[in-house]
Order: sequence, then structure tokens, then C-alpha cells
Amino acid sequence: MRRTALLASATLLTALVPLAAAQAAPAADDPAPVPVDRFEGEVPFAGQPAEGIFTWGGDSDDPPALRLTARPDAPEGEKVLTGTYDISGYGGFTHDYAADRPAHDWSAHKGIRLWWEGQNNGRKIPFEIKDGGANGEASELWTTSFTDDFTGWKQIELPFADFTYRTDYQPVGGIDHVLGLTQMWGYSLTLPTGVEGRFAMDGVELYGKADQSLRASVTTDAPVYPVREGGTAKVRITVATTGSAPITEPVTVAYRTSGGTAEAGKDYAPVSGALTFPAGTASGTSRTVEVRTLKDRAAEAAETIPLDLTVTGAKAPAQKPQVVVDAHGLPYLDTGLPVKKRVADLVSRLSLAEKAGQMTQAERGAMSNPADIAGYALGSLLSGGGSTPTPNTAEAWAKMIDGYQLQTRATRFQIPLVYGVDAVHGHNNLAGATIMPHNIGLGASRDPQLAEQAGAVTAAEVRASGPQWDFAPCLCVTRDERWGRSYESFGEDPALVTSMETVIQGLQGRADGSDLDRSDKVLATAKHFVGDGGTTYGSSTTGTYTIDQGVTEVTRQQLEDIHLAPYQDAVDRGIGTVMPSYSSLDIAGDGKGAVRMHARGDMINGVLKGRMGFDGFVISDYNALDQLPGAYPAQVTASVNAGVDMMMVPYSYTQFTSTLIDEVKAGRISEKRIDDAVSRILTQKFELGLFEHPYTDTRGAARIGSAGHRAVARKAAAESQVLLKNAGNVLPLKKSQKVYVAGSNADDIGNQTGGWTITWQGSSGNIIKGTTILEGMKNAGGNVTYSKDASAPTSGYDVGVVVVGETPYAEGVGDVGNGHSMELSAADQAAVDKVCSAMKCAVLVVSGRPQLIGDRLGDIDALVASWLPGTEGDGVADVLYGKRAFTGKLPVTWPRSEAQLPINVGDASYDPQFPYGWGLTTLTKTPTGGTAALKALGLAATLAERAHAADAGRALVDKARLIVQQKAANSMSAAVAKPFADADHLLLTGEYGAAVERLTAAYRAA
Repeated sequence: MRRTALLASATLLTALVPLAAAQAAPAADDPAPVPVDRFEGEVPFAGQPAEGIFTWGGDSDDPPALRLTARPDAPEGEKVLTGTYDISGYGGFTHDYAADRPAHDWSAHKGIRLWWEGQNNGRKIPFEIKDGGANGEASELWTTSFTDDFTGWKQIELPFADFTYRTDYQPVGGIDHVLGLTQMWGYSLTLPTGVEGRFAMDGVELYGKADQSLRASVTTDAPVYPVREGGTAKVRITVATTGSAPITEPVTVAYRTSGGTAEAGKDYAPVSGALTFPAGTASGTSRTVEVRTLKDRAAEAAETIPLDLTVTGAKAPAQKPQVVVDAHGLPYLDTGLPVKKRVADLVSRLSLAEKAGQMTQAERGAMSNPADIAGYALGSLLSGGGSTPTPNTAEAWAKMIDGYQLQTRATRFQIPLVYGVDAVHGHNNLAGATIMPHNIGLGASRDPQLAEQAGAVTAAEVRASGPQWDFAPCLCVTRDERWGRSYESFGEDPALVTSMETVIQGLQGRADGSDLDRSDKVLATAKHFVGDGGTTYGSSTTGTYTIDQGVTEVTRQQLEDIHLAPYQDAVDRGIGTVMPSYSSLDIAGDGKGAVRMHARGDMINGVLKGRMGFDGFVISDYNALDQLPGAYPAQVTASVNAGVDMMMVPYSYTQFTSTLIDEVKAGRISEKRIDDAVSRILTQKFELGLFEHPYTDTRGAARIGSAGHRAVARKAAAESQVLLKNAGNVLPLKKSQKVYVAGSNADDIGNQTGGWTITWQGSSGNIIKGTTILEGMKNAGGNVTYSKDASAPTSGYDVGVVVVGETPYAEGVGDVGNGHSMELSAADQAAVDKVCSAMKCAVLVVSGRPQLIGDRLGDIDALVASWLPGTEGDGVADVLYGKRAFTGKLPVTWPRSEAQLPINVGDASYDPQFPYGWGLTTLTKTPTGGTAALKALGLAATLAERAHAADAGRALVDKARLIVQQKAANSMSAAVAKPFADADHLLLTGEYGAAVERLTAAYRAA
């Protein structure tokens, strides 16, 4: 699921105050203007943490070229800032104040203004200011814009009252959503896209005097006050000021109950009056207005009682408060009825608009007006990657989500939101959460019980912080490791993927859904239906992607055997939701050609819901609707009729709901189809217990990142390690050895956790609490010396450990050929070469996919595929120092070269560097006996298979594997690799006798 922050600029048009040569005289008591930028050279071109002006853009061509230019017509001083640009994506420039000095206070001024040389191009120029936070790049963004519809110099005035909070992008997810103006970090300006242009500006300064209505505000303690019929709502009204100073002029608040769906005198006792906060009143002072509701003893929907507030001397609340008499007495609220009957009753009461709302999911960042949740009867919200509250804590998450949930109380039937997140390897959006290895590492563990435990930890941490829905697990079968999502797959073999679907029980609990209302379980999502792991390299048409979101070209049998196989198991396990893939499916001979999965009714309605019997609901991927052919109405109709029940339309929820309603009224989507979709969605909400308990149960929050949860992640990290080579038994290390540690990924937890960690793409560095591999080695008692680039002297050491690999990426951004390759970086290659030429060495590859080792393998004594082990580097150290044995097996084939790709178990031509299923162990001594021993193991394995003795059968095959690996470790060839890989597939399908037969063939060829 794509989680890009939409960097398109806000489209708010500011009312301009055009100033010509003769400027209006300032008021006598206005403060003198305060310069921000004179562009005379007093502010350098520089970046954080120093004060300076710097450019930015979507790619290398997008940042504008800036210079300070002497101009005789400069409105102020001698120089102006000039620039040229030709922007395809987005671009602009920023002036940040120095991060190592205090922020600036702009609160005494009315606004900010600048001189702009108009080009009369009619383009809007977004202008942002940076409020609060730690520095200019971690501040809250507030935006307005002006239009370049004039020629020559003009002074543009931008009152602070016209700036609005950016909902499409916040670098930190928002701080307090209040433009405080007392801690300002600078400004930024976004230039027009799609045209080649130039600009000139000068004299950025603060102007005018702030009046109290800009500095003082009136708020209520909540936007919605739900009460049971007959109860009394208490609305607390507070006056507050920027900087917390007492108010300097009186503030009055006139109030009266008016409008709404409740009837005055019948449903409530009307109230009216006025509150006065005299001059000198302390900021934060509150008064309370009470609204008493009346009982009429009739079963009915919720009824609203708006409280009109007329404020003088301060800003009014952003949202009019409403008292709500809760719905009561209706069958859908009766917990004694079966869920099916509750759903049917509720669906029968909903209007078409309310049904459309239930089928709509918006991004929380789009909620500049949270009242839209009730206004559009939205069914769901999500947090995309990096879309987090500030501070990014479990408490803040719960408060944020409960605040959104409160808005649903103002709807007729008070249908709760279901809130979704991409918790794909732990609750990876939450700082301090327990981060598991990515799925590729769990697949390497071959431990279904561990996968279930990892799912259980994830579910507990997610639910305790508010979300009830996880867009995981990914059941893709990765068939080409050039794919930027390879690490989201358990492996290349559908049998392996299916075996790890125990994670669904960890997330959801029992298959009948009876555990979903527990405070430590979440609704899970099988994604991406179907074939996303099999796209053809070069087939993607999404931006610069090379394979992600491309076309999966298969025969019907390949589709069934490889890509569909895991979904039947997921349905049998009770998966609650399924997400279609961005990719297109092209089935040979069906006459359809390549069709986007979101429009393939034959697969969603026909196979998933029909043949497989899936009774949950289908959720679209992020903005996937926009990738379908045709105009927007046709896209909506195609996807809904294909079987998509809820549409993830992050920033276009208003357009989607209105279009859906229109398409139903026009007869292009049937009301029966709408009722089916809404019934499926409501069923899951009832199963989750949201109607009875809509708010977060935070009692489990203390376990987030706890020692118990990290112990599971540590075990998973250890079991995910795959020992590919171990010449001379270099591993495990001994604590007595003097160890030289090098490499880019030895001490970088950001690289170690990979993409989908805190943000969508992840990032290098110290981004989350945890233990790096280097720290784990030290914690294990190792005598280690660290030199990242291996520049420190290498003499005097017993062994070297070089930890290399990839930097984080996600989805198509990480596709090979899209700025990424499968080769080690030059720095990593140099570190490996230097250390391994100086001493015995072990190389650990921390990555989301195999990295090409090539000819270096002969110089490396021990090689470990570490994958992306998560936050618990102690787990990696556990196997390095022998506290745990290496037991992992390759979940994907390790190629010799990129030219071999795609290469997978079962291929007719198969000659990898290491085959699928390969993995040496330090667990036990290798059994002896050669072919005679293998023959005996084969007979015993066949008997175990017939007796359905799975544990015994797997143990017998593993013994045979050890015999083969000992002989083949230094003589890998196609004749060895192919039967070896086949054997691991057969093991997973329970064909133990046949597995030993193939291992015997590999032994004879070695």
C-alpha cells in the first residue's frame, strides 16, 4: 500500500492587498516592520542546523537555481533574490532559522509580507510558515497562497489569520494544530510546476499589529457531547491566548441551543445566555453550560442539539459543539441478537448517503475539518506510513483516534469508525514499539508458531494504542527479487507462504472471529490479491517504478498453483479483510489482456468471494482507484462492481462518496451491491465489538515495547538468520576472541529495521528504540572493536565481522533499476575486501533481498543472510556467539548474478549460488552414513508421511538435509541445487519420502 504524503500544494487563495508605489500609511500604534529576509547577503545559502536558505524538490531536476542579484529597481536595499526553475514534480526553497538558537516570536504582528515581481502567469504560489517543534524541519506547517496575476513589483501581504494547517503533508504529523506564532522557525515557498519560469522577490518582513482576535481563542472541551436519553451534557467553554498571557479586552460568548434533529421541549430543555470573560482574565479560564435532555421512552436514532456560540473579542471554536442524545432501543443495538440480524436491521435503516459513507476510508491527514467524519458518515480512517500524532506515543495515538471516534457519535446511528494502519512488522508507525523482522525473515525461520507469536505481539501493541485494523499480512509470493516489496513476502514458494499464515491467528485470534472484540486482537488483511509478487520486470507504468504495480503474466495453472494458493488458507483461517493489488493480471488465453486487479470482478467476486467463500470485506489499496482507466465515475463503478467494498481514497473522500451516490442513482451500481458491501463492513465492526466499546482500551499500553514482547522479536531475529557458508567453523564466535567489526549496517538501527519503520520509506540512523547488531555483540560479552569503514588498523584480531547490505526503501521506490541495485555499495565492498584479506571473516548481509556476492565468496569464510531483523540486534548476536543455533533456511533463491533473475524453486533451469531452502546449522553434529543413511531416512520418512506424523517426518528430512549440506557446501552446482530446492518445497507440502529422495539425488550429484 502506497503511503506517500501528497506534496501537491494547498490551493487556498489568499485575499491580497495590492500595494503600488503609494503605500497606505500604517496605523499609528503599529509596531515597526521586522525584517525576515532582506536578501542583501545577511542570510546565507545554507541548511540545518545553521540558519540559511536552501532549495528542495521531488528529484534532482526540481530544486530551483537561486542567486542574490543586484538590481537598480530593488524595492528594498540593493539586491533581490532571483531564481529559475523547471519543475516536473515539486520544488521550492526554504528559509530556516538556526536550530541551535531560540525560535522567533511573531505573535505581536498581523502577518508577513514580501515584494514579488509578477510574471502575470496566473499561477498560485503557496507560502508556508513553520510553527513550533524542535527546528525548522520538525515544525508544523501552515499555508496560504497568492496568485501571480500581475506584472512588475507588488508587495504581497499575508495576514496570519489566512494561514491554515496543512493536511496533505506534515513532516512530524502535526504538533498541536494551533498557530501559536511564539516559536517560529521560518518560511518556505513552493514554485509552479509544469512550466519553465523565473522569479524575483525581496523584503520579507513582519508587519502590522496583532489584534486580540488573532491572539485569543475560545474553545470547548469537546466537539460532541453524547449523553443517554435523560442525561445532562456539560459543555466547558474556555478562553485562551497565544503565549498564555491574560486577555487584554473582554471576551463574550453568547450561546443558545438551536437547530439539529432533536426537538426543543420534547427531547431537551432549551438554553440560552451569555458568558463574559473580563479583561485580565487568565488564559485557560473556563465556564460551563449545561444542556438537559428529556426522556420520551421511544426507541429512536441519535438526535443532535447544536449549541450556537457567538464570540466577540476572540476566535470562535473551529467546530460548533453538539450535544447528542444517544440512539437507543433499536434492534441493531441489542447484543442478544445474532450479528447477522443486527447487521440486517441497521442496513435497512441507512440512507444511500450513509451507506456510501460506510464504504469510504479517508486518511487522518485529510481531516482539516473533523466534522466531515459525521457529515459524510465515514466508515473508516487510516494512518498511512508516517502519518502519526505528535508526540508519537501510544497515549497520543489513542487520544487522536478516540477524538475521531467521538465525531461518529453525532451521526444518526452512531456507527463507529474502524481505524487502519500498516503494522507490517510490528506496530511500525509507533515510536517505541516492538519491531519484528520483516516477513522475509520470518519465512527464513520456517517457524509457524513464531509467526503466530509475532502476530499476537503486533496485534496487542496496535489495539492498545487505538487502531483496530492492520493492513497485514502480505501473502504475496515473491518471484523476482528486483521487486521493491520482496521483503514483505514470506518467500518464493506458495507452500512456505501458506505455512506462515499462522500469523493471521496471532492477529485475529480464532478463525470464527470470536476473539476480535478482545483488547489485544485486530482485524487482519490478506494482501495483495492476487499476483503482486509475480509482476514482469519492466512492465510497471507507475512513475519510475520498474516492476512494482506492473503486469503479472501467467497461465491459469500458474495463477492457481503459485499466487492464489495462499488465499484459500487465509479465508479458511477467517481473514477479515482482503486488499487487491495495484498490479494488473494477464491470464494467457482468457481474452481479457492485462486488467488492473481492482477491476477484475472475475477474481474478486468470482474466485475470492464466490469459489473461496470469503465473507469479510474487500478494501482497496491507497488511491488505487485512480489507476483504473476512464473518467472518475467509470473508475468508481468498475471497482465497486468488481467487488471492492470499501475504497481507500485518502484525500478524495468527498468526491468518492458523491460519485458513488450518483452512480447508484444512475443505475450503474445496484443498491443490492451497495447493501452487500455495507453488510460485510458492518459485520466486521460488530465482530470487533466497536458498537459496544468504540474507544480505546489502553490497559495493554504498558506492554508496548515490553521485555516480553521484545523477547519474541529477539527470538524471531535469531531464527531468521541464515548461515550460507561457514568454512573452518568461524561461527559461532567465542567471547575470548578479539573481533574486528566493520560495515555500514553494524550500528544502524534504521538500516536494520528497513522500510515501513516510523515512516513509509524508513530511514537510516537512530530512528527507533532498539539494539543494533554491534550493541548486541557487546551485550553478549564480545571483545569487539568497531570501525564502520574499516579504516582502523586490522592487525591483532582473531576474526572480523563485516555487516553490510541495503539502506531502507519501500514498494516501487526500492525496485532495482529505480535507483537501487542488488550489488553491495562501494564502501561495503571495500570494507569486506579489507577485513577479509586481513583475517578470518564473517560477512552479514542486512537486506530485504539477496545481495550479489559473486567472486568475493571465495574470500569470505562465513556468510550470513541477516535479512531485516528488526529492533532486536541481541537476537543476531545470540546466534553469532552460539547462545542460539543457526537454524534459518533461505526463503528465496540466492542468485549468482542479476542476469539469472527471476530464478525460483521449480524452474527448469536452476543454478543459483545458494538454492532455496539452504541453511547451515550450528545446532548439532551432522549425521554420518552417506547414501545408506539417506536410504534409511527415506524409508522412515515415507512411513511418517503415511502415519500423518508431521513432526517426525520433518525431523527425518532435516537430518537428510544436514548430510547433503555437509557434502555440497563447497561443490554447489545446478545438479545439486535443483533437487535440494525441490526437497524443501516437498517438505512444506508434507511429502517427506519424496523430499528425502530429492535430497539423495542432490547428495549423489555433489
